[in-house]
Amino acid sequence: MAKEKEFHNDDVVLDIHDRPTLGHWIGLSIQHLFAMFGSTVLVPILVGLNPGIALFSSGVGTLIYILITKGKIPAYMGSSFSFIVPMVALMKTTGYPGIAQGTVAVGLVYLTVALIVTFVGSDWINKILPPIVVGPVVMVIGLSLAGTAATDATMRTLASGKTTYDWRYFAVALITLLVTIGFNMYLKGFVSLIPILLGIVVGYLVATLMGIVDFSGVLAAPWFSLPKFQIPFVTYHFHFYWGAILSLAPIAFVTMTEHTGHIMVLNKLTKRNFFVDPGLNHTLAGDGTASIIAGLVGGPPVTSYGENIGVLAITKVHSVYVLAGAGMFAIIFSFIGKLSALIQSIPSPVIGGISFLLFGTIASNGLRVLIDEKIDFNIKRNLMIASSILVIGIGNAYLQIGQYQFSGLAVATVLGIALNLVLPQKAASEREFEENRSKKKNRI
Repeated sequence: MAKEKEFHNDDVVLDIHDRPTLGHWIGLSIQHLFAMFGSTVLVPILVGLNPGIALFSSGVGTLIYILITKGKIPAYMGSSFSFIVPMVALMKTTGYPGIAQGTVAVGLVYLTVALIVTFVGSDWINKILPPIVVGPVVMVIGLSLAGTAATDATMRTLASGKTTYDWRYFAVALITLLVTIGFNMYLKGFVSLIPILLGIVVGYLVATLMGIVDFSGVLAAPWFSLPKFQIPFVTYHFHFYWGAILSLAPIAFVTMTEHTGHIMVLNKLTKRNFFVDPGLNHTLAGDGTASIIAGLVGGPPVTSYGENIGVLAITKVHSVYVLAGAGMFAIIFSFIGKLSALIQSIPSPVIGGISFLLFGTIASNGLRVLIDEKIDFNIKRNLMIASSILVIGIGNAYLQIGQYQFSGLAVATVLGIALNLVLPQKAASEREFEENRSKKKNRI
């Protein structure tokens, strides 16, 4: 344990406990805020919730997560997409009070599992999640989002609600991607640490020149805007909605697989083992508590964000202070109507162009796991496991059971774990080949 505390990753610009200067701190934190903003506010917009509250709850949730994980894990908590379908249905029946109870129930499921892990331990993690499972799962986390990035980069939503291909969108996305790559490769000093932020700014300016940005929301927004909090016993009458609880709570087991996958990526990036220190029980407890708080103020369930992990990988700035700063800015911005509206006005092709790089970086880290561990794909066992995970996960071959939908990532992860546990180390034909080769050698 002492060695783990003393470890410092000298291969990065800022390690987990390195504190940047104030000026750098602000820029780096805002970069993370921009990276997660589109997705975090998109969830409440799709469901019909207040985006300001989602921004507030994501910021508070991030700070709580960092506190519970003892300041050892650089992660950002944003609105989860896994609960959109049942939340949309609940908005038509129970309204937000039902969603709130389901969100709190999700957090309680996380805390219950965290308590079990506390007593049972987490040594089983290495047994069920070896490199041959971890690598492809991490690749799926990045590549399964490729379709979302491509849609953002090419499709424009019409007033009727339909989408159509727009070459201007693709042009903005490509320019955003290329300038961000250029910033990564050719800039020096502090500006080399904020290529994502600079890429978004350039992309935003290009989109403005091409007439894509809509400023109406910014002009109409007040400077100060108090988020419309939804607090039980204060803003609405409390009543148990068991159906809502049963609709959302089971999906927590799906998002836990994604949570575990994100921890795997962070382990690889930071050269640490967060399953051991601070422990899977703390990471689950942090995630669960963040969702409980979100449910008590009016937000959707939250989870760790792949977008921000992508920022960590590209910038090599892993400081937990930067992520905490992003959480604080999210809270502040949720009260400043103009700023929230300005960030919300970032057009989808800019987000899509940045996502090409962020999601691709996550996938590349999964590939690096396989390379670093020297996984041999001449062995049939490895080929069977990786192939199944990649196609099911990237293709999003989801499992629908009643109103519950388990994402392709969740299905791929569970299948990969199962195959790793039941398949023999070598196929029968491989054993036969080795036996025959051994017999030939003995004859000689």
